[in-house]
Amino acid sequence: MSQKIALVTGGSSGIGEVTALRLQKAGFIVYAAARRTERMASLREAGVRTIALDVTDEASTSDAVRTILAAEGRIDVLVNNAGYGSYGALEEVPLGEAQAQLDVNVLGLARLTQLVLPTMRAQRNGTVINISSMGGRFATPMGAWYHASKYAVEGLSDAIRLELKRFGINVVLIEPGSIQTDWGSIAADKLRATSGHGPYAEQANAMAASLDSSSQPGARMTSPPTVVANAVTKAATARRPRTRYRIGFGARPMVWLSRVLPDRAFDALIKRASGVPA
Repeated sequence: MSQKIALVTGGSSGIGEVTALRLQKAGFIVYAAARRTERMASLREAGVRTIALDVTDEASTSDAVRTILAAEGRIDVLVNNAGYGSYGALEEVPLGEAQAQLDVNVLGLARLTQLVLPTMRAQRNGTVINISSMGGRFATPMGAWYHASKYAVEGLSDAIRLELKRFGINVVLIEPGSIQTDWGSIAADKLRATSGHGPYAEQANAMAASLDSSSQPGARMTSPPTVVANAVTKAATARRPRTRYRIGFGARPMVWLSRVLPDRAFDALIKRASGVPA
């Protein structure tokens, strides 16, 4: 069979960029997608195909999938990586921002998955890989809408895994721990802007400092984006991939503790780990 085709969203930086390169190295023809194609020049130089895609825009997602199918005739792997973290006290986050968080992290993922499924069904094979988070299994302060979005991705993935098995389509969740990218600093900036002044300021600024620390070069207690890229590649090339890959700093022990500790004991642990005052 000819080379397999992979589409990676959020390809302009961080996890998406590294994943696109890792899949290409594994032998895939890779399409890296992002809103700003000019930020993917280095990927193009490396031989990765780049394509404009805004996961919140139905015309953009349809055009991107149509373009790939016209050029390649198939899509074998979809990596739903595009996303961001909206942080702020629930009381203070405008519902318009909440909608934007769900539009990107959940509805955009769902729409793109809808678009590739008819081709995968016709092929009788394919793999949908959804980048979730250990934050899809437990919550941290000030992240209500982010965690809501990741909990939704977990439930959505579990449901469609049951639906799609009969068509030979695998559905995989990647649940990273703390990963060293600019995700944390962007989330921290949003948190300070939303809740850095007012009744939640003490908690917000403590949590923002914790988020910022994960974005610093050489940050302790974080893992590089390559651990996610390696897990994605392992899932994309496996005949029978695992349903979940829990990888990166803290993911396995924290999810385990969230299961075995009483809620209030785990709450205290999370606050202490985040530096948030009780």
